[in-house]
Amino acid sequence: MGGDMGGDMAADQMADRVTEAVAGSVAVLRAAVAAGTDWDSVNAGRLEWSCQQTAEHTAGALIAYAGQLAGRATKAYVPFEIVMEDDTDSAGVVDVLETTGALLTATIRTTPREVRAYHPYPFRSANREGFAAMGVAEVLLHTYDIAEGLQLAYEPPAALCEWVLTRIFPQVRPEPDAPWRTLLWATGRGELPGRDPVTEWRWSNNLVIESERLTLQGVTPAAAADLSAGGTGGFEWIEGGPFEGTRDAAGMVVKAYEGGVHRPEWGMFVLVRREDGRAVGGMGFHGVPDEEDRAEVGYDLAENARGHGYATEALRALSAWALARDDVKLLFAAIDRANTPSLGVISRAGFKRVSEDVEQYAYELHGMDRSLRLYARTD
Repeated sequence: MGGDMGGDMAADQMADRVTEAVAGSVAVLRAAVAAGTDWDSVNAGRLEWSCQQTAEHTAGALIAYAGQLAGRATKAYVPFEIVMEDDTDSAGVVDVLETTGALLTATIRTTPREVRAYHPYPFRSANREGFAAMGVAEVLLHTYDIAEGLQLAYEPPAALCEWVLTRIFPQVRPEPDAPWRTLLWATGRGELPGRDPVTEWRWSNNLVIESERLTLQGVTPAAAADLSAGGTGGFEWIEGGPFEGTRDAAGMVVKAYEGGVHRPEWGMFVLVRREDGRAVGGMGFHGVPDEEDRAEVGYDLAENARGHGYATEALRALSAWALARDDVKLLFAAIDRANTPSLGVISRAGFKRVSEDVEQYAYELHGMDRSLRLYARTD
């Protein structure tokens, strides 16, 4: 479950995943074409689409993702779609699928790490890794649908399935040694012992919260595993980063993910400077809000990033995001009495000291009374 390293190597690794998924799909589908089955007359697995329509949809998704990333679209999907010529047969659709896969691969290779583009689920944007993972998921799942409709065997490599799960299914508890069955179950296509059937599902790209000088970028289980093991998590860190608190927090994310209780918006964020894309620290929550709608926060910075107000700025942004939700009334933190810099951060961010003991001070920040809130709905 290791994360990718920073730089062009990371982009190449993501692109290679798309290439691998498409190549495996094309091999199966071309064998199906050779069998001579009429794809228009057979539904793809449990879908209402025919096998032909499902293959066309998959190609359309790949070109749409490439278009979003290439065009840097941020407010909505770029309004275009792929249209097959009227006489396109199943062999021709497979050729189109292979081509659109190559286009997405090329786009991922050339897209900088910090670029995000519009995607609705669930936080209205995704980065190149998110689009790569969505593209791979589209290919794996719809190839399975087509293969099921045509009564063919298909199972992609376990590592490819795990790569998808740890990036865009962070809320799904992994089944040991069964990533493909987990992915099928998570998308309503299969069963897992002891788990209820899935009837509705969506994947989940990471949340990003913005402040003046920083972006707080949600950490996926894959990135958390790499950070916890001593890697970069796919981020480009300033010298001396990440600090030990960030690695410890990443380990908490991994534990929550493996236990099936991780909720990405209540996990960990890496603080990334807008000016140069460098990561300077970590911040986040110790878990979902409790039964009293309280959530605990924690944070640290790389030593070379201290003294610039980054932690205060990030904590204000994170707090504003959390307290604007209906499921949070109060944020709190426990700070060691000897940790003078952290005490300064929590105070400057607006938290008030409410109690103390021999070793720690307790701080709280309350949200606005819900009856006084004004909502401007845009959906």
